[in-house]
Amino acid sequence: MKPHLRVKTYFAILLMILFGPLGNVMLGKGMKRVGEVSVHSPAQIFHTLVTIFSTTAIWMGITFLITFFLTYMLVLSWADYTFVQPSTSISYGMVALLSHFLLREVISPVRWLGVLIICLGVLIVSWTPPRTTGGPNAA
Repeated sequence: MKPHLRVKTYFAILLMILFGPLGNVMLGKGMKRVGEVSVHSPAQIFHTLVTIFSTTAIWMGITFLITFFLTYMLVLSWADYTFVQPSTSISYGMVALLSHFLLREVISPVRWLGVLIICLGVLIVSWTPPRTTGGPNAA
């Protein structure tokens, strides 16, 4: 594999690991501010939507998730899905960290152990080449 392809693949995966969890956590934070949603009439639906879409954290979450999605599409254009998807699974660790610090969630030791196991699996996958299929950017 060409060195520049490996560097840009790891950089794009790093962006995905940051923006995906950050987007999801910001959506969670925004919805906690909105509160429990209960809609029984068209007027309540409208009011709920206005409340949701006037929350800054929701818009930040949407922006981060769009950035994640665009980066995801780019990296899949040059790296194998079987490399990208497991590599981005380290984002589970990022979700746990962000949830703990931004949402003030308590995370049990067993859950931390599960996150550690996932991260170890990502480390194993990262030792393989990002692209194994044929094509112009193949190793």
